[in-house]
Amino acid sequence: MPIFDFPLEQLKAYQGQTPRPSDFDAYWTKALKELDAVSLKVELDPVDLGEPGTEAFDLWFKGVGGARVHAKYLRPKGASAKAPAIVEYHGYSGNAGDFSDKLKWVKLGYSVFSLDCRGQGGQSQDVGIPVLNSLRGHIIRGIETPETFMFRYIFLDCVQLIRIAMEQPGVDPARIGVTGGSQGGGLSVAAASLEPRVARCASCFPFLSDYRRVWDLNTSGAYEEIKDWFRRFDPLHQREAEVFTRLGYIDIQNLAPRIKGKVLMSVGLIDQTCPPSTVYACFNKIKAEKEMMVYPDFGHEGLPGWSDAVFKFLAAMR
Repeated sequence: MPIFDFPLEQLKAYQGQTPRPSDFDAYWTKALKELDAVSLKVELDPVDLGEPGTEAFDLWFKGVGGARVHAKYLRPKGASAKAPAIVEYHGYSGNAGDFSDKLKWVKLGYSVFSLDCRGQGGQSQDVGIPVLNSLRGHIIRGIETPETFMFRYIFLDCVQLIRIAMEQPGVDPARIGVTGGSQGGGLSVAAASLEPRVARCASCFPFLSDYRRVWDLNTSGAYEEIKDWFRRFDPLHQREAEVFTRLGYIDIQNLAPRIKGKVLMSVGLIDQTCPPSTVYACFNKIKAEKEMMVYPDFGHEGLPGWSDAVFKFLAAMR
């Protein structure tokens, strides 16, 4: 097997390199209190899918900071008994996808919610006013004032959508599953960490983990914005320790120990976008029941059998 990262046995013991800020718990306690003050009131705009057994909606809610946040919402028509729900998160720069992509969950009797991350490829509003670049670079948005980290807002939106899902008719709040790949995988971990009532988390090669290790590996792609920030604003790396400590607030490996529900995760051992060591940094810190599906010959791409495994894992909530 080609190796560009640690060998598998070392990966299984790896604990990550990005520092955990000393006030990490207080940071997220404060953030969640801020979220608690935001109303769960939603707007539902019906969408006709031409599928008589399904009700579909554009769902809108107010997020932290006043952003108008969008999600897609489907549910079985006329269902009265409480049933599970799925909350989906998309990849970096993407969006919630098509309504029809989610019908498999409705056929199980589930409700399904799919978030548009603010400021990316969907309809959610980005109300941030960055001092630095806004063309790209959500990881470093807010680096000067961590209370305004873009991913702090997005993580809280993920939690808010779960709370909204729990309030909808026909949803059993004790049977909520979250899922996604890449950024969506990272957001699934963050959501399950910050909302411990989540019952199951299916995370495919999660993004947003162990930023220091990513920088050491000099990977390209989405994480390259960290290197870009240093090149533009700290070329001599005089603030290196400070910057990576601040990034620790939005590093999912530092959130992972808070997860209470069951976790299914996948990793490609030649993934140079979300390197295997960064995935294991997160996975190894999860204390709840967990399973890793290892793909030795795969990178950041479709993983054969993964979708079926996720379906079976989340269908077990019935």
